[in-house]
Amino acid sequence: MDINFEHYKIFYYAAKYKNITHAAAAMGSNQPNVTRILKLLEAELNCKLFLREARGITLTREGERLYEHVQIAVTQLQNAQEELAAQSSDEVGTVEIGATETALHLFLLDALHGFKELHPKVRIKIQNHTTPEILKKLAYGSLDFAVLTTPFECRKFAVTDLITFSEILTGGNQYQELGKKSWDLRELEMYPWVGLGKGTASYELYQAFFFEQHAQIEPDTQAATSDLLIPLIQNNFGIGFVPKMMAQPLLEAHMLVRVPLKCRAPERRICLVADRGRGAGRVSVELQKYLRGIF
Repeated sequence: MDINFEHYKIFYYAAKYKNITHAAAAMGSNQPNVTRILKLLEAELNCKLFLREARGITLTREGERLYEHVQIAVTQLQNAQEELAAQSSDEVGTVEIGATETALHLFLLDALHGFKELHPKVRIKIQNHTTPEILKKLAYGSLDFAVLTTPFECRKFAVTDLITFSEILTGGNQYQELGKKSWDLRELEMYPWVGLGKGTASYELYQAFFFEQHAQIEPDTQAATSDLLIPLIQNNFGIGFVPKMMAQPLLEAHMLVRVPLKCRAPERRICLVADRGRGAGRVSVELQKYLRGIF
């Protein structure tokens, strides 16, 4: 079936504005023409894309699925247009990155600051999601590349290690006594724990670690994202593992307590993840090279 790009362009604006009149104005068209094109597209796809309501229009489930793909295509076209235009102007282009919270704070923010000093007119868009959401967006093509924290599984992508970091066991000031000696994990089973929830790669990583140490530990307080761990631990919800680099300033300020262990926590890495099968834009290539060589 031949693709009529004009039909999808009209669909995109109608879905974006949720109003046919506004969509027509944005495209320099008129309401009857937009309505006619949308009906043609629904007929071509043999499904209903919009629900007409008094205040405007809303997407059906089929319409939402289509909009996900069309929005990605439009974003890619806009980025390509900016990059090509940059070749004959002072502009440089746009790059979209997906990053986990830990990767963002331990590596990416400082790295991007250095890159921006070298390329001040590059536009950088950062999407901060969970690892599964980022990998999904990368597979769909809505991201140029991702910077993720291990563990994760992505056989179809190219993965480059950027830095390695360690995590330490910490607690709030309520757990001062735990900082006075080294502990076996089994001795800490009775204490409340803070960690990421079931279904996350970090949860599985630490459950395997606890099993190796013959300890039965389940987080009493489960955080949805890693950026919530330190505030929960700092406020005495329990003890938990956090990156040493992030904990160090709070340890020095006596806002966290380090809980020494007789064993070492699993080593973790921050990795650059890119789609092997998709060509990268010039700006994305330059930034990936910079990130790989920064340390």
